Amino acid sequence: MERLFETKYGYFKDNGKEYVIKTPKTPRPWVNVISNGDYGLVISNTGSSYSFRTHASLNRITRWNQDLIKDDWGKYIYIRDNETKEFWSIPWKPVCKDYEDFELIHGIGYSIFNTKYYGIRSEFTIFVPINDPVEIWLLRIKNESSKTKHLSLFTYLEWNLGASPDWHREFHKTFIETYFNKEGNYIFSKKRLWEIPNEKGQHWNRDWEYTAFHWANIPAIEAEGSKEEFIGMFGDLKSPKALIEGRLTNTFGKWEDDIASLRIDLTLNPLEEKTIVFALGAIKNNSDESIERIVERYNTEDKVEKALIDVKKMWEDLLSKTMVETPDPAFNIMNNYWLKYQAISGRLWARTAYYQLGGAYGFRDQLQDSQIFLYLNPERTKDQIKLHARHQFSDGYVYHWWHPISEIGHRNEISDNRLWLPFLVIRYLKNTDDWSILHEMIPYLDGRSGTLYEHCCKAIDLSLKKFSNRGLPLIGDGDWNDGMNAVGTGGKGESIWLAHFLYGILIDFAKVSEKHKDYERVNYYLKRAEELKEAINSYGWDGEWYIRAFKDSGEPIGSKACKEGKIFLNAQTWAILNDTAPEERKKKAYNSAKNYLFREFGPLLFYPAYTSPDPEIGYLTRYAPGVRENGGLYTHAGCWAVLASCKMKDRDAYKIYKSFMPIYRGLEPDLYKAEPYVTCGNVDGPDSKYFGRGGWSWYTGSACWYFISAMEGILGIIPTWEGLKIDPNLPEDWNEVKVKRLFRGKVYEISIKRLGKFEIFLEGERIEGDIVNYQGPKDVVKVEVYI
Repeated sequence: MERLFETKYGYFKDNGKEYVIKTPKTPRPWVNVISNGDYGLVISNTGSSYSFRTHASLNRITRWNQDLIKDDWGKYIYIRDNETKEFWSIPWKPVCKDYEDFELIHGIGYSIFNTKYYGIRSEFTIFVPINDPVEIWLLRIKNESSKTKHLSLFTYLEWNLGASPDWHREFHKTFIETYFNKEGNYIFSKKRLWEIPNEKGQHWNRDWEYTAFHWANIPAIEAEGSKEEFIGMFGDLKSPKALIEGRLTNTFGKWEDDIASLRIDLTLNPLEEKTIVFALGAIKNNSDESIERIVERYNTEDKVEKALIDVKKMWEDLLSKTMVETPDPAFNIMNNYWLKYQAISGRLWARTAYYQLGGAYGFRDQLQDSQIFLYLNPERTKDQIKLHARHQFSDGYVYHWWHPISEIGHRNEISDNRLWLPFLVIRYLKNTDDWSILHEMIPYLDGRSGTLYEHCCKAIDLSLKKFSNRGLPLIGDGDWNDGMNAVGTGGKGESIWLAHFLYGILIDFAKVSEKHKDYERVNYYLKRAEELKEAINSYGWDGEWYIRAFKDSGEPIGSKACKEGKIFLNAQTWAILNDTAPEERKKKAYNSAKNYLFREFGPLLFYPAYTSPDPEIGYLTRYAPGVRENGGLYTHAGCWAVLASCKMKDRDAYKIYKSFMPIYRGLEPDLYKAEPYVTCGNVDGPDSKYFGRGGWSWYTGSACWYFISAMEGILGIIPTWEGLKIDPNLPEDWNEVKVKRLFRGKVYEISIKRLGKFEIFLEGERIEGDIVNYQGPKDVVKVEVYI
């Protein structure tokens, strides 16, 4: 099978659906985030990992502490040769032997480790079934030596059971109890304390409401619930007492530092192979969920194989609703598979990764992420919109974030959060033409209910009340950039980016109000929009570009008068995207951004970086220069820059898009360091010692936006009120592109060919203009575009 984009660390195969890692010693942990929307796990190429249900921080099943250098917390399987007493671990951690062979395949919904050591070949597959709160470990182990092998397998994991990290372990371990059910062949564990308040609002007075379990389909010879007995006092996982002695002690109860370990003995003749199934999961107490029923569904190799096939098919069916075929295989790989998978499994379902432990919903974050479903299954975007609307107050405020399970949230004065609700409703309506969503009755957090239309109006109207005397929106505790958290705490700071953003929402939502026959609101929003546009251009223009914000003191941020942070990306790109800038200013602002910000590893968030903290701006200035939001590529914003470059018809648009594409950046892996198959949240800028270094992978809103910048920017297939606008921005060496695009319940099969003349044929008939909106009976619609 062809190896694509190969480096010394790995390559893509199976048309890009799988990434193969050739060594455990990658520049950083390269992980997979696997989730079914409730249960999930994160696993790295070393084999370190953690597991959770619903919320990775409040409902962690296994212990894991963040340390990307050592990466030595996880769930492991040891193999011991009982004759030689030699032992090793699969996949690699914690024993870290030098394998004869090592290969890891990260796939869509699964990971497979293929290793060989001491004549024993192992294939270890881990995945999460579609509907059960469990992860399955399928281990095939083969003796490739000429001697009969007498082996013992020892599993190992540490129970967390609740909020994580459990940094005060000596306290938390006193509430955990672990037992071995010999008849069922599983270890189970409970905890008599959960940090979440109980129904009376009392802290530290609630049971953990789940039972965790670890099971194998072959009878365990021995089992262990004590960390001290497994590791030995002052021991470690690299050389634990249990493996040295080759035994477990069957120690369980309420008085241990609780772990789970099963010992399975195997005899393998030369070339003989055996298969063992392990499971780890957590059931909800006092529910219909049952450990016995779950393990019964996966107690044979055939059942597990069927479950894995089902997972692969589920992802294939979901992701294939929108597909691309271009001359660039990297573009195809990212947009056909990994960006969608990252946005769904990593951001919407698991909401956690390695660089950031999560579990909460961000009001603006997962709303934006849910745009990915507009291309795959818009009902799920609709569900996400309704979920977030339920976390709005009747005065228009919203939670900045909230925790599922506890429903505890954080209300603040960050000024853009609430506006992403009407933004997503607008996006949903353009993509689906489903106006019934506006009539959905949705409760507010503080009582009573309102239609979704009312929810959106409250969000917009609240924002329109929070204006300065100059007619600009107040930034409050921050806008899209949380790191600008001190700009407006005095109640006077203004945000030019927010003004651009709000202007676009007012223009578009006026159309929603018109459809709703709310004509008074139409006139009001259009009037406020024009006033806002005038204020932006009166006070926000700096001569060559737009200012980013004004402090409470009135001092500008992102001005040529500033020593640091002279020019900010978002203030330019959104002036273009939402048409707040006159045409001449668009050109100037874009050229300024391109001259100062568009660098070899992607567009910088601003330049130059701050070299010392500015307490009137916020923690953004406290990062090291060039790191994250302080003068680096913030990938989320870089995607908006691609969309702006396409709107400006920049012939370099694809070059800009490609400059921070993970696959191409991954061809310099020791510089880039991050995974080459998913987007990272940030790349160090030129003021960093490590210019070009990627970080914060997986858990970033850039996955969905990078996909959108490809579909609606580079390919130029844009949802509008009238239909799909076709306005491609293809690189000059692309002569033909094919796109399958789900839109308003129909599948559009669009071919774009370069012939030197712009024409569109819809179902064989030439149409005028650049909008396609098929109204006929066919479910699959053919569109031919010539450019």
